[in-house]
Amino acid sequence: MTSNQNNMKQTYPFYLKLSCVLISIVVLGFLAIIGEQIFVPMILGLLVAILLTPLSRFMEKRLRFPRSLSSIVASLLALAIIGGVIYGISMQVAKLSNDWPQFQKQFITLTDDLQSWISRTFGVRRRDQLEYLNDTARKSISTGTAILEKALKSIGYILMLTGFTFLFALFFLLYRTHLLKFLVASFTETHHKTVFEVVHSIQFMVKKYLVGLFLQMIIVTILSLIAYTIIGVKYNFMLAIITGILNILPYIGIFIALLIGALITFATSGISHVLFIVIAIVVIHAIDGNIIMPRVVGSKVKINSLIVIIGLVIGEMLWGIAGMFLTIPVLAILKIIFDRVEGLQSWGFLMGEDDDVPVFRSTFDKYFQKKKAELKSNDINEES
Repeated sequence: MTSNQNNMKQTYPFYLKLSCVLISIVVLGFLAIIGEQIFVPMILGLLVAILLTPLSRFMEKRLRFPRSLSSIVASLLALAIIGGVIYGISMQVAKLSNDWPQFQKQFITLTDDLQSWISRTFGVRRRDQLEYLNDTARKSISTGTAILEKALKSIGYILMLTGFTFLFALFFLLYRTHLLKFLVASFTETHHKTVFEVVHSIQFMVKKYLVGLFLQMIIVTILSLIAYTIIGVKYNFMLAIITGILNILPYIGIFIALLIGALITFATSGISHVLFIVIAIVVIHAIDGNIIMPRVVGSKVKINSLIVIIGLVIGEMLWGIAGMFLTIPVLAILKIIFDRVEGLQSWGFLMGEDDDVPVFRSTFDKYFQKKKAELKSNDINEES
C-alpha cells in the first residue's frame, strides 16, 4: 500500500516535463499544418453548429421538426445569409469596374506629381525614372499568369472552405448528442461531471462570443456607413461592410480596411477624401476598442493581449487568414479546458487576465505576508 502511494506521488524532473511539452507542441503543430484542409472547416463548422444549436432546438421543441430536418434548415438559413452578404459585396465590386478609367487618370496625375517631386528633391531625371518603371512593369507582366493562377486558387479554396464548413456544421448539429456521449464515455465516471462542465462552458462561451462578435460587426458597419455617407464617399455601403467584416480580425483587420478604403476612395473621389476616410476609420477603431469591444465582446473571452498576439502570429503561420480568425475562439476553448484539468491550471492562468489563482492563493498569500512583515520591520528599524 505504501509503495503504491509513493508511486502515485512520484514527481518527474523539470527537464523531462519540458521535453514532453515541447515534443507535444511540435507534433500538434505538424499535424495542424498537414491537416489544414480538414481542421479549418471542421473547427469553423463546430463554431457555426454551436451558434445554430438554439435555433435547431427551437425547431425541434416548438415546431416538432425531426433533428435531421431542423439541422438542415438551420444550416441552409445560415448559408443563405452569408451568401446574401457575399452577393451584395460582389455586385458592388462589379460596379467598381466602371470607375477604372477615373482611377487610371488619378493614378497618372499622382505619378506625374511624384516624378516631379523626385526630380526636384533627389535630382533623378524623369527619363531614368521612366526606364526603371518600364523594367518593373515588364517583370510584373511576366509574373501576371502566376498571380492570376493564385487568385483563381484562392477563390476555389474559399468556395471549398464554405461548403465543407456548413457540411461539418450540419453533421455536428445532427450528431451533437452522440458526440457528447462519446466525450463522456472517453473518461472515467469520476471525471464525468468535469466533462459536462467543460462542454457546457465551451458552448456558453462560444455562443456568447460569436453573438457579441456579430453585434460588434453590425455596430462598426453602421458607424462606418454613417461616416462614409457624411464624407460623401462612393460605394459607401460596400466599404462599410468590408470595414465591419475585417474588424473581426484583431489588430490587423483595421489596417487592411484602411488600405482598401483609401484605395477605393482615391480611385473614385480624390486625395482630400482619402484623408477624411483615414480619420474616420481611426476614430471608429478607437470607439470600437474602448467602448464597443469591452462591453459587447470583451466580457465573454478573458484572454490577455500577449497571448492573443502570439496566437495570431501562430495562427497565420499555420492556416493563414482563417487561422487568425480562429485564434481567439480556440484560445478561449483551451483556457476553459486548462482551468478545469488538474496540472494545467498554470497554463490557464498564463492565458487569462485575472490575477486570482485559487490553486496557488495560499502560496502567494504567505509570500506577500512575509514580504509585508519584512518591510514593516525595516521601517521600524529605520525610525528607531
